[in-house]
Amino acid sequence: MARQLWLLRHGEAETHGLRPDAERALTERGIEQARAAGQALARLGIAPKLVFTSPKVRARDTALLACQALGIEPVEHGPLAFGFDAGEALALVAAGEEGQGPVLVVGHEPDFSQVVCELTGARIDMKKGAVAGVRLEGARGELIVLLRPRELQAIAR
Repeated sequence: MARQLWLLRHGEAETHGLRPDAERALTERGIEQARAAGQALARLGIAPKLVFTSPKVRARDTALLACQALGIEPVEHGPLAFGFDAGEALALVAAGEEGQGPVLVVGHEPDFSQVVCELTGARIDMKKGAVAGVRLEGARGELIVLLRPRELQAIAR
């Protein structure tokens, strides 16, 4: 049976230098992007059984806002902060098999584009607030969708 991995890049955040990187907060636009991503996933019928988030403030807040529409609480996962890779992604999907549903991860670039490439061969550019869906058969995957923030906002309406 195919499994699904959904990746949500954090929304737009404060510029570098205002505070330590791990503490950078979402901008108003980033807050809107996060809410729209959750609403769009809900409207598309994507019901993650598990949501993992980077502990960095901008990702954690993106996860919390998106999860309001999905009715689930995100769980912090340290490796999503930096150096998240395909092996780690597959481990998180395996953790979700018990619940027999999609797994959503919220984190950062360039890790997410690299994970999609390693799993599917697709070369993508994940914008802030974008979502990618990957269908997995074992360790091999197929990119099923890449939605930019403006597309997510249109779906969320």
